[in-house]
Amino acid sequence: MSTPNFEPTSAAAADPVTHIVGAFLRFGDRHYGENVTELQHALQSAHLARRASEPDAIVLSCLLHDVGHLIHDLGEDVAQHGIDACHEQLGADWLAEWYPEQIVEPIRQHVASKRYLCLREPGYRQALSEASEKSLQLQGGPMTEAEAERFAESPHFAACLKVRRYDDQAKVVGMPTDPLESYLTLMQRWLRS
Repeated sequence: MSTPNFEPTSAAAADPVTHIVGAFLRFGDRHYGENVTELQHALQSAHLARRASEPDAIVLSCLLHDVGHLIHDLGEDVAQHGIDACHEQLGADWLAEWYPEQIVEPIRQHVASKRYLCLREPGYRQALSEASEKSLQLQGGPMTEAEAERFAESPHFAACLKVRRYDDQAKVVGMPTDPLESYLTLMQRWLRS
């Protein structure tokens, strides 16, 4: 799987925020099986975290958690074709060039968090959207007990679950949110020097 338009370049290294925003502007109107676009979903996730007074790191992870959907070249409805694009890994690897582990790991683990919650939280799986249930099947289904125990020991476990919960809630048609531009300072502030 290639990402021809979004491979890191010297221009991206000089201004990664513009590079990331460019991905949202070019492909944020994609749908991914839900009734909201990628951009709407990202903004809703971040808005919900911000409204709950979460730390800035959680807000930024929420905003960027699905960026992998914007940079793969498989189209917008890959899950409908039985393909797991591994967007969480792709997005986290792409963002790791610019952002610290505190931002990147909840992004990398937001699918694992869904699998964990399906095992450990009664009623969680039944509340998933149809698209999330379909992708869950492609992503390995609920964790095993052994997987869940290992996952619960990860250093960013609590943050991963928070990002997942905002992800699950951020699928509301017409939800008002702040625009992408309102996150530029936050995106800039968390860049690694």
